[in-house]
Amino acid sequence: MTLDLERLRASLLPEPMAGHFVHEDGAGDLPLTPAAVLFPIVLRDGGHTVLLTQRTAHLKDHAGQISFPGGRVEDADLSPIHTALRETEEEIGLARGQVEILGFLPEYRTGTGFRITPVVALVRPPFDLQPDPFEVAEIFEVPLAFLLDPANHQRHSLHYRGALRNYFAMPYGDYFIWGATAGMIRSLTERLGLLHGTEACGIVTS
Repeated sequence: MTLDLERLRASLLPEPMAGHFVHEDGAGDLPLTPAAVLFPIVLRDGGHTVLLTQRTAHLKDHAGQISFPGGRVEDADLSPIHTALRETEEEIGLARGQVEILGFLPEYRTGTGFRITPVVALVRPPFDLQPDPFEVAEIFEVPLAFLLDPANHQRHSLHYRGALRNYFAMPYGDYFIWGATAGMIRSLTERLGLLHGTEACGIVTS
């Protein structure tokens, strides 16, 4: 899939917006830790892809899960962009000069206690990656067309902290993309107008 980049840019928020967020099941009453992730769209000649990581199995938060590069906001971070670029460079070695920021998706509030600002960006090959072996087990790419196709968005549920929680998943080969990562992909799908009457991801505004 080669996405119209102007259409993509127009679908995004030019700045993070307070009161405009996606609310995951179970996020309502938790204190939320600010974080940011990079949603990196790679401009491959054969079709755009999305760069994802698999976290190592020993991490405290979301061990072994598929995720965007990113992490918690630190005191020295000037903005969500700074957090996303710093964490991306630390986790996978992607240089900041390779990244073109396009805009933002609504803040994503997780049932595990994070409020995440997704920073959508373009990455132009060639580039070299150096994964941090403590945090990143694998780096891989998934076709953007697959991720934005609602036919590949599955609904699942699990019991967590005494309640039934619903979530999206997008299995791709041996990779089970789910939870917040799938929710943010679903958010972009919705903003691009690709859901065609199917269930929205749950954007809440106030």
